[in-house]
Amino acid sequence: MAVPKKKTSKSKKNMRRSHLALEANAVNECPKCGELVRPHHVCESCGTYNKKEIIVKAEKETK
Repeated sequence: MAVPKKKTSKSKKNMRRSHLALEANAVNECPKCGELVRPHHVCESCGTYNKKEIIVKAEKETK
């Protein structure tokens, strides 16, 4: 079994783990409604993708 000869320093350990940091999700603004939308996804609030209406949303009724 492989056993390290010397203790790995905090610096070496942290340099090795430097690529493991989490990145923020990419978001774009919907051109129609202005909501934040992930790239290449349908806008959930207005139902558009690539400036075309994909999901037909019913208008809210006002009383």
